[in-house]
Amino acid sequence: MWEAFKTFFKIGAFTIGGGYAMIPIIESEVVDKHKWINREEFLDLIAVAQSCPGVFAVNISIFIGYKLWRTKGALVTTLGTSLPSFLIILLIAMCFRQFQDNEIVASIFRGIRPAVVALIAVPTFNLAKSAKITLATCWIPIVGALLIAGLGVNPIYIILLAGIGGYVYGQFVQPTE
Repeated sequence: MWEAFKTFFKIGAFTIGGGYAMIPIIESEVVDKHKWINREEFLDLIAVAQSCPGVFAVNISIFIGYKLWRTKGALVTTLGTSLPSFLIILLIAMCFRQFQDNEIVASIFRGIRPAVVALIAVPTFNLAKSAKITLATCWIPIVGALLIAGLGVNPIYIILLAGIGGYVYGQFVQPTE
């Protein structure tokens, strides 16, 4: 369990950009390096973690910790994931007044923003490959994103519609092997 704590602490401490930016690092550590779960399970965990309320990275850490060592494992991996953020935010809160108007700090954060976009884009494309999204099916996430962003459609309706559509396609349209 100590190895899991260290792994998730490292993930929590050295990723900027939130849960989606953590996906390649979590995959590298959990699937490739430690082999705690396989790639298919990881893809399933991402889908479940996205649909659960709460912080994405914490949700994944809970699922992996629970799979490995039940409740104790979930607590250890959750603590490992969230402790770095807590400590960093605590430190920033203690020092915030001293640098809140500092132009150098503001410039640093403006420079970090494009990198964070790239950190989120790369796992998105990797997930699309893992989910076997092709040129023939790429319209589905694009239309979903446009409906949510452009028309303000509730994402829950998109998820429900996609689930129903996937079931219908699997049952009636897709040829059986």
